Amino acid sequence: VQLVESGGGSVQTGGSLRLSCVRSGFFSGNVMGWYRQVPGRERELVAAIGRRDSVYVAEFAKGRFTISRDSSGNTLYLQMDSLEPEDTATYYCAAWSEYSDYVTTSIESQSDYWGQGTQVTVSS
Repeated sequence: VQLVESGGGSVQTGGSLRLSCVRSGFFSGNVMGWYRQVPGRERELVAAIGRRDSVYVAEFAKGRFTISRDSSGNTLYLQMDSLEPEDTATYYCAAWSEYSDYVTTSIESQSDYWGQGTQVTVSS
């Protein structure tokens, strides 16, 4: 499985960005998501999407970030609005290899596949 992110960049506070992740290769799972990481800190889950487009969104992202995917399930998106300097991080696309009925179950464990990351910088 390969995951390739795009869409990162630099914006000012209050701006928006849309991240994309294209998945290729054989994939037996159904849950994908986005993590982010700041140097010196642990990687944290931002949002995930699973069966029947059930979603998990971290508290800090609720009301501002929206996760979605295309009808084929091969392209994952993260629409980020009302961005704040605290959102500055490298954002990683992730996928879990096992099929799961519940996205909340899948995200209890670390994902199996990662993209290379895309940088998001929000200036005040």
